[in-house]
Amino acid sequence: MTEQQPYRVVSRHPGFELRRYQAHLVAEMQVQAPFTRALIEAFRPLAGYLGGANRARHPVGAAEPTTSASGSEKIAMTVPVVQIEGERPGAYLIQFVLPAALTAATAPEPVDARVRVREVAAQLAAAMRFPGRWTEQTFGQRATMLGRSVTAAGLQPTGAVRYARFDLPWKPWFLRRNEVVLPVAE
Repeated sequence: MTEQQPYRVVSRHPGFELRRYQAHLVAEMQVQAPFTRALIEAFRPLAGYLGGANRARHPVGAAEPTTSASGSEKIAMTVPVVQIEGERPGAYLIQFVLPAALTAATAPEPVDARVRVREVAAQLAAAMRFPGRWTEQTFGQRATMLGRSVTAAGLQPTGAVRYARFDLPWKPWFLRRNEVVLPVAE
């Protein structure tokens, strides 16, 4: 079973949940591509990092896959896969959330210079869950709905919307779990 990024539901509001996310590590890559191509462009380098295209500095631990003779380390997949709009049109940051057992000290260094591992601070965020296709229109509509719901609840957004995908591409679209997540002020 794939590990899911942990969070705690603080409260439920019409149209969204207010969640507290713990600080966590991500492997991320900046991509210049249309919305639907951005994940495709970043997938191979990020999946490669998880699959062993990294320089293992410290053993991850017995519960994790072991280090191979080549010095690379296979890292278990975690969900969601996150897409965030960049500062320029057509720029996206694609993030793979890393397993909770990894820390900044134990996460292996990527071999690919385009892949960066960093810690994301703990945060309060509003999240809207929905099934459906992974289109810019679908995510955009949900992001707009979430923004309106957050404002109507008297909360103040503090960052960019994250588009989260939880399922593999071959899962039927009507069974997929997707989310839009918006950081909000404490």
